[in-house]
Amino acid sequence: MIADFVYDPPLFPFLDVLYEDDDIMVVNKPSGLLSVPGRLKEHHDSILSRIKSSYPDAFAVHRLDMGTSGVLVVGLNKNAVSNLGKQFMGREVKKIYIAIVDGIIEKSGSVSLPLILDINNRPYQKVDFEVGKPALTFYEPLCHDGKTTLVRLFPLTGRSHQLRVHLKEIGHPILGDHLYAPPEIRDASPHLYLHAGCLSFCHPVSGNRMEFCAPPPFDIPSEFMPDNSWFELIPKEIDDPI
Repeated sequence: MIADFVYDPPLFPFLDVLYEDDDIMVVNKPSGLLSVPGRLKEHHDSILSRIKSSYPDAFAVHRLDMGTSGVLVVGLNKNAVSNLGKQFMGREVKKIYIAIVDGIIEKSGSVSLPLILDINNRPYQKVDFEVGKPALTFYEPLCHDGKTTLVRLFPLTGRSHQLRVHLKEIGHPILGDHLYAPPEIRDASPHLYLHAGCLSFCHPVSGNRMEFCAPPPFDIPSEFMPDNSWFELIPKEIDDPI
């Protein structure tokens, strides 16, 4: 947490549940709520701690940044957690994000820049070609208003702050990004305009492929609302990861 940070997570809804059974819970996480508890007592409130109030054995298998909203799956028992964890490690999970960024992006493209924690400036991540971990993001502009662009994002890897850093590095920081955007872009919105719109994985028990999508907490044209058809748009490099 940055020094002047005050944690004030949204209290309602307690959990926006998209799906629930004996093994998993899928939620639409709001911006401003941690995925897992922080180290300090005042940072305990999170998606995981809220789920644990009903499912004590629940455990996180992936995370979204506090400022990032969107679809998040949590395993509710040891076997489900293990299975889902292997899917994430094996890059079998499909993830699609949307964001509103500063400036105009005209064409689709990709960003391949290795990332690592800046140990002298936590929690910032930085590009480092010597010791950074490979990170690859595909992006597709959907529309623009002359000042900002709505983009669809396909991350091949899942590095910390990957989408935020990659977009900043190509000159298009995300609106509301208090870490990587300059003040005028950071203050252009009340929260980070980055949303995990779609998530697909195999159910840890049945093995059936499951697909979930959720609308973002910021205004976008209705024709660009995340839906299951987006999974057909994932670049081949992500369907057949390196």
